[in-house]
Amino acid sequence: MVDSLAENPLGTAPDLPRMSAVNRSLCMVSLVSVLFTLVSGCASAPVRSGGPPALTAQETSVVSQGLTDATVRYTGQVTGTSNGVLERADYELVADGQVLRKGSQKLGVPFAPGTPADFSFEEKSAYVKGPDDLARLSAQGGTVLIALRGTLVVRSGETEETLPFAASRAVRVPRLPEVVVEELDGARYSPEEVQINLRLGVRNPNPFPLRLDSLTYQVAVADRPLAEGTVGQADTVDASATGVYPVEVAVTQQTWGPGVKALIAKGVLPYSVKGEVKGPMLQLPYTLKGDVKLNVSR
Repeated sequence: MVDSLAENPLGTAPDLPRMSAVNRSLCMVSLVSVLFTLVSGCASAPVRSGGPPALTAQETSVVSQGLTDATVRYTGQVTGTSNGVLERADYELVADGQVLRKGSQKLGVPFAPGTPADFSFEEKSAYVKGPDDLARLSAQGGTVLIALRGTLVVRSGETEETLPFAASRAVRVPRLPEVVVEELDGARYSPEEVQINLRLGVRNPNPFPLRLDSLTYQVAVADRPLAEGTVGQADTVDASATGVYPVEVAVTQQTWGPGVKALIAKGVLPYSVKGEVKGPMLQLPYTLKGDVKLNVSR
């Protein structure tokens, strides 16, 4: 008994430590079994199929604008969960709430799972329907909303999807040009001869260039027609600038008539100019009147 206590002073059963180790081993085995079961169960679970492609970004911008037409660019981004191709865009160009043009553009942009694919296309078209619409917009002022809208056709394997899109941009409305007398002087060379130097100006109030086909004029002095012609053919007036076109008119006995000497002696000649500014969808008449004060004889 004394020897037993000496070997085991606490009086514990000699097999207890061995049982604890066994229990610990069993616990470890059980834990590994549970983890294996969980991992095996996750690996064997079916993978959920991804959702359809999505339009993740879009924007409409105006590349260029004229008095009656504009080039509009649509930029977007498509993201999918599988390989696919953005095949085409079927769209409408809308201005001021009215559909002006319909079209379709091939894109052929591939995309990979989770990687955004950028794409863009442009449309150039008139955003004004005609001269009356141009005059209405000019009088209205403010801005007009230009938009591209429609559907994107996306193919993933044998599946075809359509994604609706729409993006707009506000631009300033087009404004009609104005014809003005930019400069005017009358050079008196003799009691019977005056040279009128007239510089007609076409003012462009728009933040974009103005294309002109022509500027016609008819000049009369004291109600008698003296000169007519056309200037500014196929010209362009810069944004917020004035195009200037010189016109010379000779007032002599040959052009005006026998009473020219008495007319010139007054020192002031009444004049009038009328004509039209012509351009794309633009045919704007104008009339200007005034007096030419004559300088001294040369």
